[in-house]
Amino acid sequence: MYNFLYCRCWGIFPYMRSARGNSKMATGDVQIRLCVQEIVKHDLQVKALIQDIREKADTEDKLNEINNQIKEKIQVLRNRIEDLERLAKEQDKETDKVNILNDVDNHRKQLHSTQTALRKANLACKLAIDRTAKEDLLSGGTNPEIRKRKNKESLAKTATNITGNLMNISRMMASSVEQSEEAMQTLVTSSKTLQETHEEFKGMQGVIQTSRRLLTKYNRREITDKLLIILALAFFFATVLYILKRRLW
Repeated sequence: MYNFLYCRCWGIFPYMRSARGNSKMATGDVQIRLCVQEIVKHDLQVKALIQDIREKADTEDKLNEINNQIKEKIQVLRNRIEDLERLAKEQDKETDKVNILNDVDNHRKQLHSTQTALRKANLACKLAIDRTAKEDLLSGGTNPEIRKRKNKESLAKTATNITGNLMNISRMMASSVEQSEEAMQTLVTSSKTLQETHEEFKGMQGVIQTSRRLLTKYNRREITDKLLIILALAFFFATVLYILKRRLW
C-alpha cells in the first residue's frame, strides 16, 4: 500500500514534468512534490496509529495516548493539504491548477475516510475495554490475584489523580500570589499618585489664595481710583463754573 501511494505521489502530476525547463516552475515542482510526500507520509502514519488502536490499545490511557498522537498527525495533514491547495492556486497553467486541485479534493476525501475509520476503531476499542473490565470484575471476586492487581491499579490511579490535583492547586496558589503582588504594586503606585496629586492640590490652593488676595486688593484700588476720578471731575466742573461766574458777573 505504501509503495502504491508513494508511486502515486510521484506520478499523479504529469503537469510537473513539463515544467523542468523553467527554474521558477522547477521550484514549484519541488515544493509540490515535497508537500505530496508529507501528505502521504502523515496519512500512512495515521493509518498505522489506527491499526495500533485495534491491536494495542487495551486500556483507556493507552487509547487516549494514541488518539493524542493521531490528532497531531491529522492537524499536520490538514495543514499540508492546505499548502498543496495554495500551491495549486499559484500555478500559471490552468490545466496544472485543475489537476492539483482535483488531487487536493482526493486527499480531503481520503482524510474524511480516515477519520471515519478512526471513529469506528475508537468505538470498537472502547467496547472491547468495557467488555474486558466487566469480565475482570466478574472474575475478580473469586480470584485474589486479579483483585490485588485491580487494587494496585486503582491506588496508583488515585495517587496520580491526587498528585495532579495538588499540582493544580500549587499552580493556582502561585497564580494567586502573583496576582496579589501585582495588586499590591498597583495600590502602592496609586497611593503614590494620590499623594503627588494631593501635593499639587495644596500648591494650587496656595496659588488660588494668593490670587484671591491680589484680586481683593485690585478691587479696593479700583474703588479708590473711581472715587478720585469722581472728585477730580467734580473739582474740574466746580472750577469751570467759578470761572464762568466771575467772567459773566
